[in-house]
Amino acid sequence: MPEDQASPWWTPDRHADRRPFLIARNGITAAIRAWFEALDFVEVETPALQVSPGNEAHLHAFATQAIGHDGARTPLYLRTSPEFTAKKLLTAGETRTFELARVWRNRERGPLHHPEFTLLEWYRVGEPYETLMADCASLLAVAAEAAGTGVLSFRGRSVDPLAEPERVTLAEAFDSFAGIDLLATVQADGATDRDALATAAAGQGIRVAPDDTWADVFSRVLVEKVEPNLGRDRATILCEYPVPEAALARPKAADPRVAERFELYACGVELANCFGELTDPAEQRRRFDAEMAEKARVYGERYPVDEDFLAALALMPPASGGALGLDRLVMLAVGASRIEQVLWAPVAETS
Repeated sequence: MPEDQASPWWTPDRHADRRPFLIARNGITAAIRAWFEALDFVEVETPALQVSPGNEAHLHAFATQAIGHDGARTPLYLRTSPEFTAKKLLTAGETRTFELARVWRNRERGPLHHPEFTLLEWYRVGEPYETLMADCASLLAVAAEAAGTGVLSFRGRSVDPLAEPERVTLAEAFDSFAGIDLLATVQADGATDRDALATAAAGQGIRVAPDDTWADVFSRVLVEKVEPNLGRDRATILCEYPVPEAALARPKAADPRVAERFELYACGVELANCFGELTDPAEQRRRFDAEMAEKARVYGERYPVDEDFLAALALMPPASGGALGLDRLVMLAVGASRIEQVLWAPVAETS
């Protein structure tokens, strides 16, 4: 083996170094299960193979095929999230569910990204999305207690897992950290003013390309100016995303320019993404179509829509749901610097 190449994860010495993190992972997983079960949540298992892996423009899936008895081949995908099936279970009559789901996302690898990882996803029927904010705060404390630590940390940053998370809207964050009036570029019907946002961003020293869309500029400001300032000393709940970034969240009644969506940050790391769930199939289809048109423009491909999901959505009761990256939470609880340190068997990296 070349001297500059790290030994495989399965070598005894390297495994011995990682084993304390892995045992802590088991303890955190068990504590999370116990927390949900104590609140009368039902643990569910949804299939990894899906007709659609999700319909977000910049989400990339692993594709495969189902081969029938007659040799016919049907495209299938490894799920990027259990969301579509989990919501079908809400339509079926479940009211509180959770799943520790293995999911797969292509084109993702780095200190905080791995092509296969574990997503904790949970749903509450008939409860507001603010309840999920309290859930997220509790899960930070549960993980820290299970790991035997009083602090969550990542690369020199730390937060108190018992401190109440701060709540910051996207509009407040863009104003405070980038000096940009975000909602001035968003209309109630979801239309956006790309040029206004691009001009404001360029004025703050952010690179803007001629072919950047409003969403591209929004993402760049978020990554460069906002996210580095989140989750310091205590966790941050970044809420009220502009409705063009709503994904599967419903618009907020008090201001249709924003959606009932929030993300949880600790130590500058995004941990969770939560919604007051959209139950309008026509609006959801419109969003999917727009996302797939953007995917086709940028990447030259698109994913099919799960028609079964849209049919179920029409009957789904009002609900709120969240998704939290378990591996990242473990990283912060044990002080790991790379996601592979908390995975029992990381996927081999290809050249």
